[in-house]
Amino acid sequence: MLATTIHGPRDIRFEEVPDPVIKQPTDAIVRVTAGCVCGSDLWPYRGENPISAGATIGHECVGVVEEVGSEVSDFRAGDFVVVPFCHCDNTCAHCVAGVQSACDNMSMTSSGQGQYARVGQADGSLVATEGTPDAALLPSVLALTDVMPTGWHAAVSAGVRAGGSVVVVGDGAVGLCGVLAASVMGAETIIAMSRHADRQALATEFGATHIVAGRGREGAKAVKEITQGIGADAVLECVGTDDSMGTAFAVARAGATVGFVGVPHGVELPVSRMFQKNIGLRGGIAPVRRYLPELLDLVVEGRIDPGKVFDLTLPMAESPEAYRAMDERRAIKVMLEP
Repeated sequence: MLATTIHGPRDIRFEEVPDPVIKQPTDAIVRVTAGCVCGSDLWPYRGENPISAGATIGHECVGVVEEVGSEVSDFRAGDFVVVPFCHCDNTCAHCVAGVQSACDNMSMTSSGQGQYARVGQADGSLVATEGTPDAALLPSVLALTDVMPTGWHAAVSAGVRAGGSVVVVGDGAVGLCGVLAASVMGAETIIAMSRHADRQALATEFGATHIVAGRGREGAKAVKEITQGIGADAVLECVGTDDSMGTAFAVARAGATVGFVGVPHGVELPVSRMFQKNIGLRGGIAPVRRYLPELLDLVVEGRIDPGKVFDLTLPMAESPEAYRAMDERRAIKVMLEP
């Protein structure tokens, strides 16, 4: 098949690789009808993560089941499915506790920017839609494979509540979905920290009540002014750098919780401030399967439209350009189609 591969920093190619095959009786093979580039894909692209030269890349996709293993009973060829980026059996102790991203049998999508993907633990992982989503709905369904559940997980972890105040640190697709999640959960004050006009506009459309363009002390001061000097009840950290984490704790009120979903890179926690102000930290890899049924209902009912984070659509064969566009901030998130 043809798939996107990474060979080194800023060296993305679309080339022939071996077709995925059923390895375990719980596997399924999905023909990808839409995939996308994730902000976390930019870490290896920029050389910040280790790279296995020639490996496929891309963990977000939806598509049609082509083949299932002998122990798969809930899906069959022809079903249109949403593929959570982290696969789970949905029955182990961790899954039952709502942490499907720590499943005893976890695996991850590895060729979501290609023609086919193998899904482990298909019965526990996949969620079928009623028929094939139309072109208008497809972007929002695709967003449910990672970015929307990840923003939702940040909001859940931070304890966003109706009538409360929220700060979202990070204006990438995850941060924007975090704004949307906070809005759906009924937060009264939603502050999006962003310095880019297009992202500010989408954050406002998603429910942000305030935009703070400043960073560091300037940004923290602006948040304090909006929150009457108190700080936010809940903070969503959606980047993963030491600066973003520091900002998150700087804008959190005493007793607040920071929900973090940005993949940490060089982060040192301000433990003294956490201790003195009783500020908590929760989050991590989003348990997508936990949230997927509820979020799919919200999308189908038209209550949320997270697909708006896709501001550029390209053919799968142009995946190298998709990476360049996101790396250069010419696009928030790129959707790839066969």
